Amino acid sequence: MRYAILGTGVVGRTVAARLDSLGHEVVIGTRDPVATLAREDYAAWRTAHPAVGLATFPDAAREGEVLVNATGGRVSIAALTEADAAHLDGKILIDIANPLDFSRGFPPSLDPVDTDSLGELIQRTFPQLRVVKTLNTMHCSIMVDPALVPGEHNVFLSGEDADAKKAVHGLLVSFGWPDHAVLDLGGIETARGTEMLLPIWLRLMGSLGRTDFNFHIQGA
Repeated sequence: MRYAILGTGVVGRTVAARLDSLGHEVVIGTRDPVATLAREDYAAWRTAHPAVGLATFPDAAREGEVLVNATGGRVSIAALTEADAAHLDGKILIDIANPLDFSRGFPPSLDPVDTDSLGELIQRTFPQLRVVKTLNTMHCSIMVDPALVPGEHNVFLSGEDADAKKAVHGLLVSFGWPDHAVLDLGGIETARGTEMLLPIWLRLMGSLGRTDFNFHIQGA
């Protein structure tokens, strides 16, 4: 499978590395490949992952059979607009971003929130995409290696397309998530709830002083 990861930060790089390790073709999309390659953090990472390509947003979106939104949530719509609707038609978009608003400092608020979500906004703006919200409720290291947290814990799915959710469920299992740990919450509007877990996640991170934790739904 060919995956296009939109976003060059630590989340996008972590997911890209895991997909690469599983034998998938992976390209990372960015606004400016030259500027990205000039970044010390990305250049060092690319040396360790030479098979992962780097391209502009539209070129990456054209190459990818499945897209992963790992951009900052406040710029996701702009990044997908730049990717070009012609390259999005009918494709699955795995949305792992959160609409964190740092305009008033830390901790951030969410925008949109409560009566809307980033997942819904993406689906409305790009109705040709098959948006599946998942993996946004944990640190990126746990997204791709759930065994980092001992015991039972869960990952959630939200989306309108049953076949798309089935495909993403299978990908999560390949990451190491037990089948029973993947909880389908329903339509894309349920992304409101998982995105609104971020404020409590951030408070837990501050209280615990670490990120190697996750949510477990007892009795699920």
